[in-house]
Amino acid sequence: MSLTIPKFTLPFSSPARNLTCIAQLTNVPAKISTTPSVSVGRREGLFFLTAAAAAIAQLLPSPSKSLALVLEADDDLELLEKVKKDRKKRLERQGVISSSVAETGYLQELVYKLSKVGQAIEKSDFSAASSVLGQNTNADWVQNVNKAFTKLSSSSEEKTEVDEFNSSLASLFTSVSKQDVEASKVAFVSSASALEKWIDLTGLNARIKGL
Repeated sequence: MSLTIPKFTLPFSSPARNLTCIAQLTNVPAKISTTPSVSVGRREGLFFLTAAAAAIAQLLPSPSKSLALVLEADDDLELLEKVKKDRKKRLERQGVISSSVAETGYLQELVYKLSKVGQAIEKSDFSAASSVLGQNTNADWVQNVNKAFTKLSSSSEEKTEVDEFNSSLASLFTSVSKQDVEASKVAFVSSASALEKWIDLTGLNARIKGL
């Protein structure tokens, strides 16, 4: 005959009081003096010991739960450090942007030029487009734009967009000089797209108008 041990419910909310209660249960005497006297047999003693052990187990956290709590605490610390680093980078970037008034002006001029060139290409007015662009990529405004790119680009992704922009801009100069409508349109779209992505990455959206 198997002995079914019921779930042992702890009577107190305080762990210390529960342990005291358990200790009292495990120290049940071999005989209980009543009238008439009743002997506590081996089976009854085993019952009390097993129930007490089960109750103690309820008070102690499982190893897996303890490990989970430790890992969760580590994750929280890593997340906090990441937030601090991101905030520091954001503040540093804002400081660089705030001190780059001239560079922001170069970029604003670039947006206006590209807008005029796009309108001229749409009308197949290559004379107007060439007048806005200048003779080649050695033009002063192109050099100024690259100064702004150099100062305001920090990540590899931003620098990749700068390279893409300069490559597309060179193609735009060539296509306009050849009066190639389709090639000029493709080069214009590629230049504008790379510039827009770069501005998004650097957080200059609020400072550059006309995009």
